[in-house]
Amino acid sequence: MQYTFITDEHALAEFCLQASQAEAIAVDTEFVRTRTLYPQLGLIQIYDGKQLVLVDPLPIKDFSSLTELLSNPNVVKVLHSCSEDLETFWHAFKVMPSPIFDSQFAASLVGMGTSLGYAKLVETMLGVTVDKGESRTDWIARPLREEQCVYAANDVLYLYQLYPELKAKVQAQNKLSWVYAEIEQLSVKKQSNIPLDYVYLAVKNAWKLSGRSVLILQKLAAWRTETARKKDMSLNFVVREENLVEIARVQPQSKNELRAIQGINPHEVRIHGDVLIEIVTSCSQVPASDFPSRVERLNDFDDNKNTVSAVRKICNKIAEENNIPVELVGSKKQINQLLKWCWFKQDETRALGLRPDLISSWRKPLFENELLNISTLHLANVMSKEC
Repeated sequence: MQYTFITDEHALAEFCLQASQAEAIAVDTEFVRTRTLYPQLGLIQIYDGKQLVLVDPLPIKDFSSLTELLSNPNVVKVLHSCSEDLETFWHAFKVMPSPIFDSQFAASLVGMGTSLGYAKLVETMLGVTVDKGESRTDWIARPLREEQCVYAANDVLYLYQLYPELKAKVQAQNKLSWVYAEIEQLSVKKQSNIPLDYVYLAVKNAWKLSGRSVLILQKLAAWRTETARKKDMSLNFVVREENLVEIARVQPQSKNELRAIQGINPHEVRIHGDVLIEIVTSCSQVPASDFPSRVERLNDFDDNKNTVSAVRKICNKIAEENNIPVELVGSKKQINQLLKWCWFKQDETRALGLRPDLISSWRKPLFENELLNISTLHLANVMSKEC
């Protein structure tokens, strides 16, 4: 295994200049995310077919050469299951790699299996067994062991090797544009932060609350998310989600009442008790006319079951016509996303300023006319209002 460990701006700039001449580069990241809201970048691996580098982000201050390479439109970035990598790059450098060829999505498109892991894909295409023994390592600790470096290097070594054949398979089915479009759409999502006033919509069991309790939950969820973002803490390390719902339901007026709520952690009361009580009491003077509506559920709509069935039939038809897995065409989550966008007064997709997956990007021309025929969706009316 030949790799270069880069720890300074000059060496990084030299490599990035060289790599900018390549048609494609394989890219991966290693990060730590245990108690933090955001991934903590520990290593960046890049292979341009000539040189394989492991970039140590800890001592480097100037990443301009790297961000320029990652955003170079003439260099394809090959990644595998890149969702968390995108989040890592965005948080660390405020850059989204583009264009991206995601090998997992590409393999799914050509019928090699949905959600195929990197090791399985390498074994299938190259006949190589990849050692995943270092997957749970601490990538922030230094120095990195040789075994860690080899493990990290392998993630781009084989990724680069399988790219030409996998790309050819996708091109043979005229679906290469779908690969790029899918990840471009994912990149937009990763850059979108839901406004704080709408965070409560995603809280499990929020639908069980009504009246003032919904207002309290809205304020609690917004505070928790804002705190997590500022302090870079995992949301449940601020206050557990189920406890937010219980606080909103019980509406405690003192720390003693807060402590009496089943499931509340003494740690949460000690650190955040005053703020939690303040939020509850601040809602006590708000008139009922200003309460948010109850959080809607699809199960509360009479047309839900039949409409889901109708959309699923369209998914199956499109999957069959295009010879791709139906899970890739439209998952249960994506179908529900569409229905919420059409029916709910407030939904997360609209709050993010986005449109549902089934009427966006490469799926739009496949789905839109078909979906307009489902009268219960009222899609034409909704889309005209959005425009």
